[in-house]
Amino acid sequence: MSISIIGTGNVGMALGHALTRRGETVVFGVQNPAAYAGELAKLGPLATVRTNAEAIAASEVVILAIPHAAVAAVAQSVGDWGGKILVDATNPLAPDLSGLTVGTTTSSAEELAKLAKGARVVKAFNTTGAENMADTSYAGGTPFMPVCGDDAGARSKVIALAASIGFDAVDCGELAAARFLEPFAMTWIHMAIKLGMGRRFAFARLQR
Repeated sequence: MSISIIGTGNVGMALGHALTRRGETVVFGVQNPAAYAGELAKLGPLATVRTNAEAIAASEVVILAIPHAAVAAVAQSVGDWGGKILVDATNPLAPDLSGLTVGTTTSSAEELAKLAKGARVVKAFNTTGAENMADTSYAGGTPFMPVCGDDAGARSKVIALAASIGFDAVDCGELAAARFLEPFAMTWIHMAIKLGMGRRFAFARLQR
């Protein structure tokens, strides 16, 4: 599948590394492509950089790996997403990481779906750190990656994408499940940063 990543921060670059390493072609979207050309050249010929609008137009799957505050502008920059799969890899973090600014009765993913007309929104790649997206290998198991979205076909494609880079990708059903997945991300953040456990750990699923 054709894949674009909006954003070149830790998560965007980690996913770019993982995907291009497995042979996927990735188009990065940024406001000023020339400023990032040198950095993205390190990913090799499978990665290119364009404007946000060009990157969105180029692919059937678009991953948002940007600060939550920038999500609405990107969502509304397209008049009609035309059935594209829009993957929300963001979390509505408070500036001091003390919690979430959206939650309980809705989620940032559900709010995104209201803004991105015609997009098939899927929540994924938000529950663990960038290090685990760049490298999913652990001797003790496979990192867990929950995925949810209202469109079953879109959800299935994102599950396959997550599995292709080494995650135990699990179908968590409709997009409203993002109300649970975004707080779950805070568990990892709390342990890694607030409790000082570091970023070299991941959650895994055990099943009998």
